[in-house]
Amino acid sequence: MSQPRSGCNSWLDDLVHIQDHLTWPRTSDLDNMQEPQEDEACIIHPHPDAGEVFDMDVEVEAVESGVNAEYFLHAACVYDGGLTFMDLFNTDPFSALRRSNLFYPFASWKDWELGSWLLRSGLSLVAIDKFLSLELVKSLPLSFRTAKELRGRAELLPSGPHWQSMVIPTSFPTKSLVVLYWCDPLECIATILNNPLLRGLVDFVPYKEYSLPTMRQRYSEWITGDDAWNIQSQLPKGATLLGTILSSDKTNISAMTGDRVAHPLLIGIANIKMSTRRKLSSNSFMLTALLPVPKFIHEKKRMRGVLEDRLIHQCLDIILEPVKKAVHLGVMMSDPDGHNHYCFTPLTGYITDTPEAAMLATVGGKTSPVTMAMYKQFGDPFQHEPCTASTTLTQLSIVKSKADPQDIQVFFQEAQKFCLNGVYEPFWRDMLFSCPGHFLTPEALHYFHKQCLDHDVKWCIHAPVAGFRHFKGGMSKLKQVTGSVHRDVQCYLIGIIAGVLSSDFVVALRSLMDFCYHAQAYAMDEDDLDKLECSLADFHEHKDSILAAGARQGKGSHPINNWYIPKLELMQNIVPFICCSGVAIQWTADITKHAHITEIKDPAQQSNNNNYDPQICQHLDRKEKLRCFDLATTFCQLALDTAKEATSAGTMEDDEDSDDDQESEGELAHDKLSISFLALSWPLTDYFAIARLLASSPGTAPIPLRSFSVGSIAFHLTSKPSV
Repeated sequence: MSQPRSGCNSWLDDLVHIQDHLTWPRTSDLDNMQEPQEDEACIIHPHPDAGEVFDMDVEVEAVESGVNAEYFLHAACVYDGGLTFMDLFNTDPFSALRRSNLFYPFASWKDWELGSWLLRSGLSLVAIDKFLSLELVKSLPLSFRTAKELRGRAELLPSGPHWQSMVIPTSFPTKSLVVLYWCDPLECIATILNNPLLRGLVDFVPYKEYSLPTMRQRYSEWITGDDAWNIQSQLPKGATLLGTILSSDKTNISAMTGDRVAHPLLIGIANIKMSTRRKLSSNSFMLTALLPVPKFIHEKKRMRGVLEDRLIHQCLDIILEPVKKAVHLGVMMSDPDGHNHYCFTPLTGYITDTPEAAMLATVGGKTSPVTMAMYKQFGDPFQHEPCTASTTLTQLSIVKSKADPQDIQVFFQEAQKFCLNGVYEPFWRDMLFSCPGHFLTPEALHYFHKQCLDHDVKWCIHAPVAGFRHFKGGMSKLKQVTGSVHRDVQCYLIGIIAGVLSSDFVVALRSLMDFCYHAQAYAMDEDDLDKLECSLADFHEHKDSILAAGARQGKGSHPINNWYIPKLELMQNIVPFICCSGVAIQWTADITKHAHITEIKDPAQQSNNNNYDPQICQHLDRKEKLRCFDLATTFCQLALDTAKEATSAGTMEDDEDSDDDQESEGELAHDKLSISFLALSWPLTDYFAIARLLASSPGTAPIPLRSFSVGSIAFHLTSKPSV
């Protein structure tokens, strides 16, 4: 329902925001919770995110409804000695020089502003040199005169996680040297956690939500799932659970021609609120490695695939070694407020597509990565037995006893008997609390949107219909489309086929569409999960009508009379997964896919198209330095401006209250900093609030109204619709 601001409705938005600011109740923060008694098992508080009910017809129910939260006791204790983002910034070797010149190694703020823009503009070194050679630019008091000198000054800025490289030895020859580029994932996690813009946006204590008045358990963030609660119960008292998220997928970096492929590995923290984590501008994910994409020399193509899979697990084993140690022993990390936490970092989510998920789970291509189901069982209307890490490791030990892993063909033949893919050392084998059946998350972009375009739409196209055909050319073929196109097709699909195809056919598609739509909710209680299971059961009850109509076809328009579709089997695991790790929408690949553009493709375009990986690492290292320096200098400037405003207004307290003054000034500067960095996001328009405001003040707006609501549906009319 988000629409651009216009002259017609911007004043209504302002009125709504002012009214909400004046009437919205203040909620207590988690830090203000009272210390529970030793004999208490839990403590229940009203949840601060429980929103108001917009339907004016259910005011009585709204008073009794809401959410209660049960927090895990004695978790996420804080300790002294932590460092804030600014503390780390001030430990730089050149911090003494910044006392007189905040923007050192640049001469001034204007000098830094121009240099930062040139470095981020995407201009080549030659283009920057041409710009700096202009007579007008030469007259400016700049601290740099060439692009090389500019980059040299950027190298003096405080750095983030350091990149390193390693030549990976392989048992079989490759066409080129296999080099792994990565940076310490723990340093990446610490950098993300220490981000001052994430202050108040990270949940450290696991909690369970309950819908009122039914007290049915409610799932939303990852921290509300059963896995977070169970893992926390196995950690030492006072420890902090930090869920680690990984995401990897191959992406093309060649333009028009060529076969250059990159395999980035992103890392994030599951404790960050999903509303923030799903925003690309929040910097909640960092590139921690560039996995090698080698070409093995082997006569059999299938064996080359096995060698590539083994190499990926070998590289992940090297990269995640610090994370594995932190899961076993714990590590001290600082939060955005500078408090130290004793952190444990288990792998709680791995966002990827279905083929790569099977590779990570070390199972064959025609096997479910999370259950024991084979491809002939993908259409069953029930969930199969989960595939656990212990089961897979037991099968691998049996295969190793019968064949040498270095004898790749014999080992692969033995592994196929257990539906395994030939990898003999999975990267997760020695990682505590990690099981592929739990960390391989349901991915909305592929499970719901791409599934609809690959199957649902084709069923509707192939279904025989007697009548006038409006589009003789059929539906346009879509390739390399964005997720928004998939969503647009889903919005109109049921309305187009209603009344044309058989009722059972429409019910089957509508049930599947209902399942995909409701599974993307941001919060679901046990009643919602029951409805979700009913929608999937309705599809399986009516799915035979699709086969009866001959709508499921393969190549050459030959009918297919089976349901060997992996995503149908994976849908059976969504409800159990929501109970374990929170709602599915937070694990969508939209953000990580888009990060491939900013983290991989844009840097590759600025390279010399030769040996991409080291140039991408250098670009990202410089980009991180610029981002951190911009953030730190902006914070310092806002703190100084806030102090000057307080001094001029005469609001300074006595000397004994100076510490409180500095803290309040720092908080005010932080608020301004968050606004300045996050205000670039598109504003959301609350049409329900606008409609209520117009209805409560008749005669204040022209008739007919452009915004009005009926029950739980809001309408906003525009003269130039986007569709």
